[in-house]
Amino acid sequence: MAGKRKENEAGSSNDLRADVLRVLGVLKIATADQIQRLSTPHLTYRHTTKPTPAKRKEARTASHRAAVNDLRRHGLAVDGGRTRGGEETRLLTKDGLAAAAIDLDRGLEEMGGLPKSAGRSGASHPMTVNETVIALIRPKPNLNKVMQEPAEAVAAARAAACAPDGIGTLASYATEVALPVKGTWKNPAIGSARADVVLTAPEAGMPLLFIEVDNCTEEAVLIAAKFDKYARFFKRQEKDTDGIEKPLWRTRWWAPAADAYERVHPPVLLVFHQIGQRSANNQMARVADLTRHHWQGRWHPQGGYHSYDRCIPIVATTLDQLREHGPAGPVFWRFGRDHRQPLLDAIGNARRDAYLARRRQAVREEERRREERMAAEREGRRPACADCGQKLTDDQRETLGYTRGWGERESHPHLCENCQDQAVAADQQAEADEREHREQDQQDHPHHEAEEPAPGPEAGSWFSRLRAR
Repeated sequence: MAGKRKENEAGSSNDLRADVLRVLGVLKIATADQIQRLSTPHLTYRHTTKPTPAKRKEARTASHRAAVNDLRRHGLAVDGGRTRGGEETRLLTKDGLAAAAIDLDRGLEEMGGLPKSAGRSGASHPMTVNETVIALIRPKPNLNKVMQEPAEAVAAARAAACAPDGIGTLASYATEVALPVKGTWKNPAIGSARADVVLTAPEAGMPLLFIEVDNCTEEAVLIAAKFDKYARFFKRQEKDTDGIEKPLWRTRWWAPAADAYERVHPPVLLVFHQIGQRSANNQMARVADLTRHHWQGRWHPQGGYHSYDRCIPIVATTLDQLREHGPAGPVFWRFGRDHRQPLLDAIGNARRDAYLARRRQAVREEERRREERMAAEREGRRPACADCGQKLTDDQRETLGYTRGWGERESHPHLCENCQDQAVAADQQAEADEREHREQDQQDHPHHEAEEPAPGPEAGSWFSRLRAR
């Protein structure tokens, strides 16, 4: 007799399969904990009464682990090994990646590559990439779904919901993206770069951002060498579908049109996680020194700013600072500057923006003064009404000399409209009075202009001589 099927304690996983597909489609490899924090962040504040953190994590990730197992049974996901902390990881198969592409509304070639040797290396680098994405997004919990939890859990959820926003959503990110210096997007040539993360969130003021992650295990020289590849990629030109040659990256991603005087490459964010023996701050300083020729701008003394024409804006921070403060916190160091800034400010050029704003304001002010001078000159040349002395309006000047009838000359061209109406009325009244006077005179003297007889032929004319014959 067949045994009774054991029910899943977490309930049905059908509703979560799409969430798992989307998360793994973006991150490529992830733990159930990371999948849960990205897709259903409110679960982080449930099961807080469990006795240990491990029990709490097991309870809040049970549904997602069940969903991953369902995907694995259908051949869409496989085991990805374990992290150094012992957590199981999952990654998608090629069929799973194709299914995720449909859910994310992306072409398969836009999904990026699969991480190499993730399971054998403990997945330390992919896990740091995932934590970077989570720290940038800062998923907000749905407070309505945690109101029945203990007060401490509700307070923590409310604090997370009220914290500064992150940048973009899960769909704004892509990982393991090839940046071909030669070849194609699908088959990049040897020597091409591969971005750990690409962020596109124009609605949040971040049209395009490339992200590189380091666990402080890689030598600074090797990190700096990646920017040589980035520079080659940014300089590569290709004809777009409109037949116009432009940078290759612009054929795939949108960004504001380049300034005619300053064509800055897209920014790159470096995120260091203090796992290895190298100091994160020392790594930043060393990489900044080795990549100076890529990011250093040229001082513009007239405008009081640095011009970064054909430079790569490079910004660095640590994962711990990013987790604590988010992208809106002043924890990002733009190479070449002496202070930390929020991410959007760090990748921008506030001094140049202020200079251009002053120039635009000066142009507007000069245009306003020019219009005022022209208006004053027009006012000085404006004729006045010969009767009341009122200045004629522009409309009156345009129609000066013409009546309301098409092409008829004005009888009083140097009068304003009111005085002209009065003058015309006076003329009409005078004509009416004159007609009335003539008619009255004719009535008073009916024989004054009697009809005279028509003159006959004069005597001695040729007609009279002819009759006399």
